[in-house]
Amino acid sequence: MDAVDRELEALLPRAEWTRRGFVMTSLATGFALSVQPASAEAIHTDAIGLEASEVKVPVADGSIPAYRAMPNNGGPFPTVLVIHEAWGVHEHIKDLCRRLAKLGYFAIAPELWARQGNAAAAKDMDETRRIMSSVPEAQVMSDLDATETYAKSTGKADTTKLAVTGFCWGGRETWLYAAHNPDLKAAVTWYGVDRPPGELTPKNPADIAGQVKCAVLAFYGGQDQSIPPETREKREAACKAAGKTCEMKVYPDAPHGFNADYRPSYRPDDARDAWARMLAWFKEHGVA
Repeated sequence: MDAVDRELEALLPRAEWTRRGFVMTSLATGFALSVQPASAEAIHTDAIGLEASEVKVPVADGSIPAYRAMPNNGGPFPTVLVIHEAWGVHEHIKDLCRRLAKLGYFAIAPELWARQGNAAAAKDMDETRRIMSSVPEAQVMSDLDATETYAKSTGKADTTKLAVTGFCWGGRETWLYAAHNPDLKAAVTWYGVDRPPGELTPKNPADIAGQVKCAVLAFYGGQDQSIPPETREKREAACKAAGKTCEMKVYPDAPHGFNADYRPSYRPDDARDAWARMLAWFKEHGVA
């Protein structure tokens, strides 16, 4: 048992979701099947000056694939955990990691649905929803903890300067992880949609907003029908009522997924503004 295994054993409970082998053992190449063809506006960030590749993250019951990007010289670097949207760690999420790495971050995006299925290969939203509904919240939190542990073990990630950001499904998980991990300095959530409460997903962001352990910045599209104004306001009110640091930015004309440059929902001006605000938020709260 090496040092990473020992730390995982100490930090992570033995998983109740153990299976004999995972459904997914490597990341998708290119964009998710159900969103192709990708828009002509899709951004491609090269890997020049970076170390960028798929890695394996040891978790409580095996290992999961992840995409990691960082500068190829120097370090350790401030660290950002990137939580994927409903299509898993496909090309867009990898590109976001490279964008962060170009700015001096160690960015890593674990495939958090690896046990339940391959979201990038799902043929339509019905199949995607079936996978999503089978993912236990406890598994997600544990896997993100394991990703932080893995990052620290590389010697290239400064996890004393730790942030998390997530998109769509990952935006919701960003809220929950902000209430889970006291190591975090900052969280930025992009249009996180509530899930129906149940055994696997017992709480939504408003339920835990008063328990967040770091500064939270939330982005929303004003035309996003999946997140009504009362939901946004309830989250912010609960956070501020508990004396936490949180801010909300609504882009009035933007739909859901306005940062997804590979889809028709992309709004470049709003996306650029939000990205700049995220970077400023990281810097303001000690993740730079």
